[in-house]
Amino acid sequence: MNKIILASNSPRRKAFLEKYNIDLQIMKSDLEEKIDENEKPEQVVMSLAFQKAMDVASKISGDNIILSADTIVVFENEILGKPTSKADAKKMLNKLSGNKHKVFTGFCIMQVDKGLKVVDYAETIVHFKKIDKVMIDLYLDTEEYLDKAGSYGIQGFGELFVEKINGSYSNVVGLPIEKVYEVLYNKFNISLL
Repeated sequence: MNKIILASNSPRRKAFLEKYNIDLQIMKSDLEEKIDENEKPEQVVMSLAFQKAMDVASKISGDNIILSADTIVVFENEILGKPTSKADAKKMLNKLSGNKHKVFTGFCIMQVDKGLKVVDYAETIVHFKKIDKVMIDLYLDTEEYLDKAGSYGIQGFGELFVEKINGSYSNVVGLPIEKVYEVLYNKFNISLL
């Protein structure tokens, strides 16, 4: 069985990977996320994913494969990261209501001892229905928005807001598993099945 270190504390990413034929270990990165508003969204997420992987790589030894990821929501060229408060989350959801936005997830897979490293990203377009203020308040009361880019979780109650998506569903959750699988299989000789 192949051992992969997930450089993330995200329960969603962990859940995605636990169902596959790998030996999964979680090691959270202590990296403080800093977003440069002047960079393109895909550059932001790939840079953050790479930095997280390097942070974890500095703490371990051996022939380990490290997987890290970072997700952001972009609305009208504005990066919406994780909300800083309930009021901030409400502001984000009001912006997204009745509009489309993009979700970018960058990921990094590396095997330091062998000098292998792949950094890539996925992009998905999400169309939100018009959400009334009562619905937004009810959603915020669930506290599902906490620790979620764009203040919602598509895999939870946030799915009620989604009219349709164009692209990878798993990308919106936080890990574009289709692309991750291709890289693991083609570059690291690891099959998830």
